Amino acid sequence: MMPGSAAPAGGAGMFVPAATAGTVLCCMCGVAMQPNPANMCARCLRARVDITEGVPRHAAVVYCPDCSSYLQPPRSWLRATPESPELMQILLRRINRPLARLRVSLSGAEFVFSEPHSKRLRLKLRLRREVLHGIVLEQTHPVEFVVHDRLCDSCSRAQANPDQWVAVVQLRQHVPHRRTFLYLEQLLLKHGQASLAIRVAAAPGGLDFFFGSRSHAARLVDFLATVAPVQTQTAKQLVSHDTKSSVYNYKYTFSVEICPICREDLIALSPQASRDMGGLGPLVLCVKVTNAIALLDPLTLRVHHLEEKKYRVYNFKAALTSKQLVEYIVLDIEQESPEISIDGSRYQLAYAQVARMSDFGKNDNIFTVRTHLGHLLNPGDHALGYDLYGANLNDDDMDTAMTRYSLPEVVLVKKSYEKRPRTRRWKLKRLPIEEDAGNKAKGEEEKRLDEYEAFLKDLDQDADLRFNINLYKDEDYRSEMASTVGDDVPTVPLEELIEDLTLGGDEEDEEDEAAAGNTQSGMVE
Repeated sequence: MMPGSAAPAGGAGMFVPAATAGTVLCCMCGVAMQPNPANMCARCLRARVDITEGVPRHAAVVYCPDCSSYLQPPRSWLRATPESPELMQILLRRINRPLARLRVSLSGAEFVFSEPHSKRLRLKLRLRREVLHGIVLEQTHPVEFVVHDRLCDSCSRAQANPDQWVAVVQLRQHVPHRRTFLYLEQLLLKHGQASLAIRVAAAPGGLDFFFGSRSHAARLVDFLATVAPVQTQTAKQLVSHDTKSSVYNYKYTFSVEICPICREDLIALSPQASRDMGGLGPLVLCVKVTNAIALLDPLTLRVHHLEEKKYRVYNFKAALTSKQLVEYIVLDIEQESPEISIDGSRYQLAYAQVARMSDFGKNDNIFTVRTHLGHLLNPGDHALGYDLYGANLNDDDMDTAMTRYSLPEVVLVKKSYEKRPRTRRWKLKRLPIEEDAGNKAKGEEEKRLDEYEAFLKDLDQDADLRFNINLYKDEDYRSEMASTVGDDVPTVPLEELIEDLTLGGDEEDEEDEAAAGNTQSGMVE
């Protein structure tokens, strides 16, 4: 068969001519082209139809240099970093209305580099519009935004008078450590709940959050009630009163007290509390604190969730806290029951023979205890626990339990791993907390550094604890600087680390969020 000839149809013995695309001449320039309803080539069509006509090429945006936020008319301020998706969303909203009026759709957008100090932001848009009997034309369109500096309402009040606040949230917890506040600080950063605060100040036993609006303070109080067992009291003080217009100006105070029970605390329940909880205890461990307290009986693996209102009925305290944990070495262990899962955590009852590390090699004090850590411990491992054999207790409920029950001499709390180096491949963000250096006690700074290092170590070892926390890659990390640790030491997987932190401002409505998501997905190079 000669090249270019028609091929026979399969099984029919007939020849079918090869299909060829027809061309026509452009009515303007006479170039051969594919036929279209306008009978014009793409170059002539672009020369005679401008789909960007009426779309603004210049616009203005208001920027607050103190808090790095942009004005979203009429009164909202949103924080955004340079060339971020949040900034793209703010700029596109400035030109959405002209695009909708001209029936022009946005198919893509990207930033064009501009000098950081030029007070200019440039975008290159790809616009699409239907012209001339159904023909869709796409064209690029540059837009330049002029940045005008202006302080937002909260920053202007802070500049005029740092003490010109309207509402304050006094967050307190009466415990000898700051573990709870270190955890709450990360939750506030992740959810952006403290972003509207004029300032955050350290206070004895807690933190003070100052706001320029009562609603912002009430929003923080509502968030705290969802993540911790808190008790809230409110008060207000009259600042000024205009008798002619009947306008009253108040200062509001929200006193938020966090329950003094923390994770890993050992609690001795009173006979009434133990009876009301179905015979739980009398010794229980606090294994989790959210808006309720999870109490675990380490001898029976029973868990009871105690809400804050119910806790105030008993108002018990911790007999021993994590500051009093003692290190033990496991000599032998024998599993008693199969491993079970309760509230997402694994437990297994076992009998273990342990000895205090301080006594190891000095005397023959060996303790046989029942523990809930049978799935973690092996002979030769180290564990942290409470020494009831040699502890000096000052707790009425503990004294009552000792007289009525046969209490164990040791209560193991968690497995202890080798000490990790201080160099980590991840880091945390911190709130800008103002501290009064004059009121600091001697050694207070060293104590806080040790507590922060212990908190980082807990994040390394406990995946449940870091589940609600953002961990960020440390660009200064060098693997050769870190010493080698054992294979069984828990580490933070790389897939849990994120690149950077962006604090969001006020949430917009769902339609704006959906439009921003569609715009971001349509960005082109």
